[in-house]
Amino acid sequence: MWSLAINMKYNIAVVMGGFSSEFEVSLESGRMVMENLSQEKFNIYKVLITREAWLVETDSGSFPIDKNDFSFTENSQKTKFDAVFNAIHGAPGEDGPLAGYFDLIEMPHTGSGQFESALTFNKAECSLLLKSIGVNIAEAYYLAKHEEYSAGEITDHVGLPCFVKPNRSGSSIGISKVKTIDELPIAIAKAFDIDSQIIIESMVLGTEVACGVSNYSGKIKSLAITDVVPNNEFFDYDSKYSGKSEEITPARIPDDTYQQIMEESEFIFESLNLNGISRVDYIVTENGVPFMIEVNTIPGLSSESFIPKQTAYAGIPLSVFFGSVVENALKNKTK
Repeated sequence: MWSLAINMKYNIAVVMGGFSSEFEVSLESGRMVMENLSQEKFNIYKVLITREAWLVETDSGSFPIDKNDFSFTENSQKTKFDAVFNAIHGAPGEDGPLAGYFDLIEMPHTGSGQFESALTFNKAECSLLLKSIGVNIAEAYYLAKHEEYSAGEITDHVGLPCFVKPNRSGSSIGISKVKTIDELPIAIAKAFDIDSQIIIESMVLGTEVACGVSNYSGKIKSLAITDVVPNNEFFDYDSKYSGKSEEITPARIPDDTYQQIMEESEFIFESLNLNGISRVDYIVTENGVPFMIEVNTIPGLSSESFIPKQTAYAGIPLSVFFGSVVENALKNKTK
């Protein structure tokens, strides 16, 4: 197995923040990564990316990133990074632009590539592709902001209750559960406040589960499956980040369904050509049939998130897990 050069410390930028409503969640993910990366192996730098500025924060202050080569200068000394750990949820870290930038300047990074990131962030396109290769997906109706629509036509197609979601967003932001046709226009307007494209999905009754999957070891491998019992009506933003849910690892689902989801998550990771850390979410019906909800290529990494809980269950220290993800990125640089 490839390992770091002896006595050499690599400069690692942990990028966090971003342009979306998941800004605060990203800061927590970035903090968790920084706390668990080995300081014996890496010089770890916090890089905050916002629309206004890209800044490295050190003990001496904040310094602007030179976007020509993703470096910074402190006290007349220029520091270059060897690799980037991407902890930005939403734009521009999860939806492709940042990956494209790093690929362009040949900077190793821990996430998936530009195309793969853009594809998975677009729930409609990703679902259509996965459905075509045999993954169970709920019935859905896709709508763009400029289009006129008929509430009756939509409910005839997907039924009630249904879920209305922004097509390109995360952390359940902008999602509504619709029980009556009169609630549909309000939910559609709410989703359009987040994105110009939305999805209206049939409700699949069952247990929501999340499966972490990574190639951190050099081989694609699912970590574990967590099942979710939200105190709210569904697993919304409040449930995810305010502790208003019960999350149990391993998931309390039949053994054969558990194994099926572990294998299917690895299949999805490989089929979509993903890299680093991902999470695939499902609804499992009472009959044990999993329906995929979405793929997250920059999943939450905070103490409230699934991935740290799943690595703990799998017996993988976060320092080893995050460190191996970075080492894989550095290995790609040496090829």
